[in-house]
Amino acid sequence: MRRLPPLTAIEAFVQVARLGSVKAAAEELSLSSPALSRRVQALERFMGRSLFERRHQSMVLSSDGEMLLSRIAPALDALTLAIDATSGESEVLRLRLGVLPLFASQRLIARLPELREKHPELHIDIDTGAHALARLGEGVDAAIVLARDVDPILYSRRIERDHAIAIVNKSLLGGRYPVTTVRDIARMTIFLHRDMPELFNTWREALGQPDLEPAAVDHFDSGQLMLDAAAQGLGVAFMLRSHLEYGHDDRLTNLFDEEVESSYGYYFACRRPALSNRAVRLFHDWLFATFTGG
Repeated sequence: MRRLPPLTAIEAFVQVARLGSVKAAAEELSLSSPALSRRVQALERFMGRSLFERRHQSMVLSSDGEMLLSRIAPALDALTLAIDATSGESEVLRLRLGVLPLFASQRLIARLPELREKHPELHIDIDTGAHALARLGEGVDAAIVLARDVDPILYSRRIERDHAIAIVNKSLLGGRYPVTTVRDIARMTIFLHRDMPELFNTWREALGQPDLEPAAVDHFDSGQLMLDAAAQGLGVAFMLRSHLEYGHDDRLTNLFDEEVESSYGYYFACRRPALSNRAVRLFHDWLFATFTGG
């Protein structure tokens, strides 16, 4: 059996990867920065490859580091849980999660029984209030948001890639004035979500129609209400393909077949030190294992 590197070196690597800096990881592990750096370097020597790209005041995982983290972090977390359970220190863990209502209702709630079965000690307070990123650390521990990107000062990871589509009631495809071409959007009201204000611009430019203007633009702060309005035939909702697929509303359809990759997507985000919070870490690892397979 091949010998393993010291557990302290593995722990140091995981903390630096999650927190993004040697200084923050050293503080978390109650070590000096030079001592922690030596542990990471020892693991790199053992692996025979560089695990980080060293930048000014930050450490960014290399491709080898990303692969190693995805493979050993869950095992290290499982080891921590096993020790806590065996020593009688297992306790209720609580996560304050900011999440958009549509993602919660379409994607998250139905999967929570799986999380509860795997981690019965983990309990989640669901917060669907606005501006979740601004409230990280001051009301919520972590958030699932719709965004083009997330401020690099925060830890973030995109949950999936998606496509921008035009969602309408199927009845608009027929009738006296059917909507059948891209140019027909010029006589329609379109709906945009406050978190994806540029989605229509992305869509029309990808289709080679940068000058296309709708008759009116209505803005929503609720994805579900956008879908409801579209289902009533009030206009065209520019949203993500997953919103239509997980909505399971037989009244709705994608207006056009063209695939337009969206610059917007769902992200998991938290303050970097929050990754040392076991509740945040357990949810993070479960979320990506469930929704992305790793």
